[in-house]
Amino acid sequence: MEFFVYIICLGVGLLFTLVSAVFGHLLGGGHEGHVDGSGGHAEAGADTSDMPGISAFSPTVIACFVTAFGGLGIIFYNIPSTKSPWVSAPLAVFGALIIAYAVLWLLRQLFKRTQSSSESKISEAIGMVAHVITPIPEHGVGEIAYVQNGSRYTAPAREESGVSVPNGRAVKVIRIIGSQFYVIAI
Repeated sequence: MEFFVYIICLGVGLLFTLVSAVFGHLLGGGHEGHVDGSGGHAEAGADTSDMPGISAFSPTVIACFVTAFGGLGIIFYNIPSTKSPWVSAPLAVFGALIIAYAVLWLLRQLFKRTQSSSESKISEAIGMVAHVITPIPEHGVGEIAYVQNGSRYTAPAREESGVSVPNGRAVKVIRIIGSQFYVIAI
């Protein structure tokens, strides 16, 4: 009975991988639904990775685990000393976890290298010189523009001490809270 469980896991995992690869490429294409980035505006979020990536619970990684579990289960089932399901199943789970983790690591490395972005990391803007493009009123909010890694970004800004700053004035970013930049005139 356990042999058929391994066969089913192997088959379902392989079938899912093939179907998602074929139909994902033919029907999805991956480009029609593309959404552009922040349009040059600095955005702040809870995650500081600023990198596209893949989750450990993505369908690809789960399918890899199921496939590896089935394949390793068949192998361990056919070895006399590991034929018992009390031995073959834990070994198959352990091996499948290792293989799924290796695939996850490989995909993350691939994404890191191929999906790099010109989007800025907000924390790196601290200390940069920017220019006021919308005047900052006294105790109010204006807008600044700054160049980071060859890309121009804009962001809402307040003057740290609350004084007004005219359009075109150079400022230095001293801190960022949420999406609000705090600057001082230089």
